[in-house]
Parts: sequence; structure tokens; C-alpha cells
Amino acid sequence: MKKEPFFAEQGDAFIPQPISNGPWNPDSMHGRVVVGLLAHVIEQRHGSAEFVPARLTVDMFRLPDIHTPVQVTTNLVRDGMRIKVVEAEFFSGGTSMARASCQLLRRTESAPGKVWSPPNWDAPLPDTIPAPTDPRLGMNGKWTTRPIVGHMGSLGPRRLWMSEVRELVHGVPMSPFVHVATGADFASPFANAGDQGLGYINSDVTLYLHRLPATRWIGFEVVNHHATDGVAIGECWLYDEKGPIGTATVAALAQRKPMTNVPPP
Repeated sequence: MKKEPFFAEQGDAFIPQPISNGPWNPDSMHGRVVVGLLAHVIEQRHGSAEFVPARLTVDMFRLPDIHTPVQVTTNLVRDGMRIKVVEAEFFSGGTSMARASCQLLRRTESAPGKVWSPPNWDAPLPDTIPAPTDPRLGMNGKWTTRPIVGHMGSLGPRRLWMSEVRELVHGVPMSPFVHVATGADFASPFANAGDQGLGYINSDVTLYLHRLPATRWIGFEVVNHHATDGVAIGECWLYDEKGPIGTATVAALAQRKPMTNVPPP
């Protein structure tokens, strides 16, 4: 049986499906599908094979519900030979809920010479890791994971593989950009959860890519978390099965009641 997509398209609107709900409220939308839909529309309207979506920033300042149709508007701010800048806005019931800025850079040749880079991680490939048996993992089938080391809330290194298991928009296969953009929101709970649960809700996601993923599995490695006065930042390095592809960073606010029933990913 084909898995339910996160959205159905109806004219110029996207209709949220029940599977699009998030962890904070069963009637509110998951941040991952907000980010994914903005990436999808930007790519559909303004993407091309000659350009890499090198940076996507999404500000999420309201929680949309899963019962109201969504519209996304875009504006091409700069249409240059080497750089394009696109803005997009996410509306639910006519109210602005989120906005995005995407920078697309033209593919050329890398600069000559050698530049130091961190080494590739030494993670086992996802096909060599047994699938989790806990049905709560991946929020009951919204996505799938292959844990490598640590888990959400463990005090120490955290690494895992993640893959999408359903279409974002019905009838539209996920592109590599939409695939990694949809998953990028996971940087917040993975980096910001602690030994008393997930106490932060992210207000943004910024995805940096030097190349698009070439495989369906995306690796997440937590490399940073700091918090002061209820304001947190978190960062994950991102990989595919061939090596590093970029980073996902988030800003987050402390929730008064931490989510304590979050299972390991």
C-alpha cells in the first residue's frame, strides 16, 4: 500500500494530510513539512540544473494547523548569471505562518589549490544497520532512521541516518533538494534534546549545501548545542553515503513544558 503523502495539491493550494501533524500538538503541522513545502515550491518555480540551492533559511513564526489549505507565494529577488535569490511565504487560511529565503549559485569549477576540510565521518552505511523495531521511531512512520551512536537526549555524540518514506506532495517524487530540506528540521530535536526531554521548539532552519545528496539516506551528526536564557542554537553536519554535503542549523525557544515522551530517533 502506498504511504499517504504530507500534502495533496488542489489548484493553487496544498491540502495538508493527517500525517503532516507535528509533536507539539496533534492538530498543528510539523515544521519539517513547512520547510519541505517551501523548498518544493521554490525549486518548482525557480530551480534549474545549472544552479545549486546553496542556502535555504526558513523562519517559522506561527504554527499552522493541519485542517486549513496552504498557499505559497514566491518572489525572485535577484536573477543573475551566477546567483539567484528567491523569497517565499507560507500562508494558512490567508495568514502568514513562515517565510523562506533561498540562494541558488551557478555550478562552475572549484577554485584551484588545496583547502583544509574536516575528514569524512566513519559511520557504517545504512544498509549495514538493522532497522529499528520501535514503531515510535521516525514518529510512527513519518520517516525512517538507522541509528549509529547515541540517541535523542543522550549525553554524548549523536549520529544517525534518516530517509524519507513518503511523497511530500501527492504524485510528485521528492527531488534531492526537497528530500534533504524536509529532513533538515530534525537538526533541532536531535541537537537540542536533553536528558529531561525535548525542551526547545525551533523557530527557524538554515540549510547549507555545497552539493545535493546523491543517495536517499541523509546522515546527521550533532556538532553543536548551546543555550542561554531560554534561547538555544543547534547544528548538525549532513552527509550522504558518498560523504559530506552541508549543514543544518537552528535557533530555538525553551518550552515551558518539555516533551518528555520523545523516543530515541
